[in-house]
Amino acid sequence: MTIKVLAVGKKHESWVDEGISRYEKRLKKPFDLSWQLLSHSSRENDAARTEESARILGKIDDRDFVVLLDERGKNVDSPTLANTLRTPIDSSRNVVIIIGGAYGVDPTVHARANFTWSLSKLVFPHQLVRLILTEQLYRAQDILAGGKYHHV
Repeated sequence: MTIKVLAVGKKHESWVDEGISRYEKRLKKPFDLSWQLLSHSSRENDAARTEESARILGKIDDRDFVVLLDERGKNVDSPTLANTLRTPIDSSRNVVIIIGGAYGVDPTVHARANFTWSLSKLVFPHQLVRLILTEQLYRAQDILAGGKYHHV
């Protein structure tokens, strides 16, 4: 099982890359994390959303468990996130986490998502979302392993 992040946008900025690397080094199987960055569309609004969504869906297999990051998604605590990831992990399904572009994703991506997750009611820059996501995946791994990183 792997966790693949599909993110629309530019490569990680150096400060983000440093933070992501910090948490990636702590991740252990089955939390193998990989990143696939997809370029922004040259279009705007609905046209950009449609083009980027089609490229995102082209990178997903039928059996993948898809998590869509969206500000209108479900806001959960860290233990709930860990338990949400437990089911696909236990059934050896790959997890694909989607970070859409500036205009979001279209309804076809929403329909494909098994879980739509909101990090917060606040909106964050995409670079910061990547770092927060990586830390939360490490936290989920630690919770599932019964570790001490997450304090209740």
